[in-house]
Amino acid sequence: MTSLRPTSAGAESILGKYFPVLDHGFVALVDYMGTDDCVERAARVSYGYGTRKTSQTRGLIRYLRRHSHTTPSEMVELKFHCCMPMFVARQWIRHRTASVNEYSGRYSLIPMLFYTPPAEQLQTQSRRNNQGRSGAGAEPRVHAEARRRWESIRKESQATYEWLTGEDIAREISRIDLPVSTYTQWYWKIDLHNLLHFLRLRADPHAQWEIQEYGRVMAGMLKHVAPLSYEAWIDYDVCGARLSRGELAALSKLVAVEDGALVTRPGMRLDAAALESVGLAKREIEELFSKLSPGETPDFELDPSRSVGPEVFAERFANAVPKVDRTPDPDKNG
Repeated sequence: MTSLRPTSAGAESILGKYFPVLDHGFVALVDYMGTDDCVERAARVSYGYGTRKTSQTRGLIRYLRRHSHTTPSEMVELKFHCCMPMFVARQWIRHRTASVNEYSGRYSLIPMLFYTPPAEQLQTQSRRNNQGRSGAGAEPRVHAEARRRWESIRKESQATYEWLTGEDIAREISRIDLPVSTYTQWYWKIDLHNLLHFLRLRADPHAQWEIQEYGRVMAGMLKHVAPLSYEAWIDYDVCGARLSRGELAALSKLVAVEDGALVTRPGMRLDAAALESVGLAKREIEELFSKLSPGETPDFELDPSRSVGPEVFAERFANAVPKVDRTPDPDKNG
């Protein structure tokens, strides 16, 4: 039976495929509603869908993105099945514009799967960014000792959890000392507008590396669902930049608009002192230089060969669920 709803060939090609992230995590696009055409259809509601010209779709979507007209993009929704360490989930849930249903540790036993950072991601603290890594890896001895300590803590936490549940202690209390490296999972449904905001922050190089890994996969999925919206997002949000009043004032000293053309002002050079004179702080000056420096355009293309069927993760998680033995203990019952 042919579907009467708008569909995307790209989305259909990845629907239900599970893409591994980190050591035990994944992201899968399990459903979607709408395409680029639906964004345009919503934007043109005042004129009627019959006035639409296919050749104008890209131009309209780019206009909407460029001028922050976001309501039409709220008409498209994507639903994901995601699995991530709990500390990633706590960052993720700060985005309060989605519908979420998380795995319940009160109802079900929690699989004993824990995230271990790869050696290259065990880095020292950044001296410039209080919430980030320096980019310099820790010494091998530190990595080896960190792994030893993690494994020891996790072994003890797992043993306590399994002992408590084995003693028929309520699951909601048995779980309280499990580390935030423990994996959880959820279904996460969000509209296109809010997804683009989420990805702008979480696929950004300044985000924590672990959540970046999820953001990159989801951006690749978006590219399949709504490629024109994805392209506009890359051009205006990811690779574009907002300029403040002070930044515009500084740039106007270098160039002018004359007779419909940009003309450079001869002999003008703006060093840090000159930029400070128009009100820019040191941090703003550094950011302006960064905005004007050439940068690479990220490509979040998905590699379909990396995907696996849902049964792969279902089996992994099933095997990691504690086997609770509730055989009556005759000594306990006296």
